[in-house]
Amino acid sequence: MALTDHALATVLRGRTVVMVDGLQPAVINEALSRHRIGWFVMMPGALDAFIAERRANPLPLKGIKVCGAMADLVPPHQIAELTALLDTPYLNSFGATETGLPPGTADLIAPGVTPDRLSKRISAFCEVRLVDPDDRDVADGTPGEMAVRGPTLFSGYWYADDANARDFRNGFFHMGDLFRRNADGTVDFVDRAKYLIKTGGENVYPAEIERVLLSHPGVVDAAVVRAFDVKWGESPVAFVACSKDGPDAEALMNLCRENLAGYKRPREFLFIAFEDFPRSTSGKVQRHILEDRLAD
Repeated sequence: MALTDHALATVLRGRTVVMVDGLQPAVINEALSRHRIGWFVMMPGALDAFIAERRANPLPLKGIKVCGAMADLVPPHQIAELTALLDTPYLNSFGATETGLPPGTADLIAPGVTPDRLSKRISAFCEVRLVDPDDRDVADGTPGEMAVRGPTLFSGYWYADDANARDFRNGFFHMGDLFRRNADGTVDFVDRAKYLIKTGGENVYPAEIERVLLSHPGVVDAAVVRAFDVKWGESPVAFVACSKDGPDAEALMNLCRENLAGYKRPREFLFIAFEDFPRSTSGKVQRHILEDRLAD
């Protein structure tokens, strides 16, 4: 995934690529004690387990130049925890397996720092547009889907003509990720387009709500999904995992009242254990399974 191009380049230069089969925090921690690492790729969803292992078993490190990937999808407090434990900066980039090199990057996040902004510059290696559902360029400040073309982009999905026709329309690959362009030309991640919740004609982006919930020190993880609503069509519902002395629903709603417009506030908070979040092999929360739970 995140490491494909860099791993191949490292091998071609005769250097070492350390690979671990699946999320095995103890094995990863031990590998970091034996190898000097240029880039320690740690995907979202895997940080919590590795941080726990690292705190319990702080083996001496050979040295790491940079760690992390997809900072927009990681709770900011986890970025601070991981970088402090490893004494190495976090890579603030955004990309996909399909794009090869990331189309958006920024300065490294210093060890121990909790980022309050993750704006990125567009890479010189690609051309980027932010477009609406009709492929028209959106104005600055308006969320639009990132469409990319460039020499590191993949050539298409294997034997998937319909998907290729949909995603490679008008000469650009449409990533499915929504961004907002700022006046200075940088871009900010908004959310995945497919996660958009339409409530009473308003657009609600789950990532915005999740950032608010994850700002509470007692929240370990959170995922906001759509639920059927008789009055509004859809409304947001939050699945939340908390620490032992974490907040209750009232505390979280008060936090949301302070930071979110009324239509963006979750209709309900459902508390589950961190281990009960359904995840893909890369650690991403499988939101469709959470939505299915609401429908049952």
